[in-house]
Amino acid sequence: MSQRERTPNPRSHPRFTPRRATRGASDGTQPPPSKLRLLDRVRQAIRVRHYSPLTEKAYVGWIKRFIFFFDKRHPEAMGEPEISAYVSYLATRKNVSASTQNQALSALIFLYRHVLQHELDFMKIDRAKRPARLPVVLSHREATAVLAQLEGSSSLMASLMYGSGLRVLESCRLRVKDVDFERLELVVRNGKGEKDRVTLLPGVLVEPLKTHLRPVYRQHATDLKAGAGLVELPYALRSKYPRAAREWGWQWVFPATRIYTDRKRTSAAATSFTRLSFSAPFARQSATLESPSPLRVTR
Repeated sequence: MSQRERTPNPRSHPRFTPRRATRGASDGTQPPPSKLRLLDRVRQAIRVRHYSPLTEKAYVGWIKRFIFFFDKRHPEAMGEPEISAYVSYLATRKNVSASTQNQALSALIFLYRHVLQHELDFMKIDRAKRPARLPVVLSHREATAVLAQLEGSSSLMASLMYGSGLRVLESCRLRVKDVDFERLELVVRNGKGEKDRVTLLPGVLVEPLKTHLRPVYRQHATDLKAGAGLVELPYALRSKYPRAAREWGWQWVFPATRIYTDRKRTSAAATSFTRLSFSAPFARQSATLESPSPLRVTR
């Protein structure tokens, strides 16, 4: 085979980052639900209902902590008393907030109701009452001061959140095709509650955004030549449109600095800017204010 005909190996790409393979059959098929382990059954039930990946991570984490709290007893052998005891332990001993306590209870209710198919009397378990608190809002002077200290992609992402009302993950997962420079609009896909919406694109961000996309396009072209350049697509679009993962319009506006291997297809793919890598620069600059604020207050 000549050098021109040889297929490039994605693993030789300088930005390649290996990911740990997931457990399961080597041919990608899933075993029947009855043979799945408990946490795998939880993940399957969550994905069938199209819950957020963050919800999946939180629910699985709470279920694991619940099992370890009772010395690895199987949830089948436990019920309302154990759930009530664990929720009370979180409130009295761990001193967690009301929202955290309710999240743990929701995870356990999901486990028993949708995975184990047990109809327990959850009315006996009291939910924590969330206190009414005043929101933290940056003044115009504070917001301007923080944005002026940010650099690169973090500065542009924070400016989009401040000017367009994007959430953190919505900004991280913005795609090129969803930016309309002519109509000065941004299309938010699969936002909170899996809802789409259209929001404005501030005119002052048009040129900075175009300038940002030029090196992103060049990097995408380089990745394609190296056998990478694919991007994650929602649901089954990759099967329906096999070439869409390589098209420019589907690429992330704010891609990460490294590529990874798709867990399902073992091919090199590009991922978006992560929430942590975006939040860290903002947190450092916000700490200099009189009232340090989380990233979401820029909306």
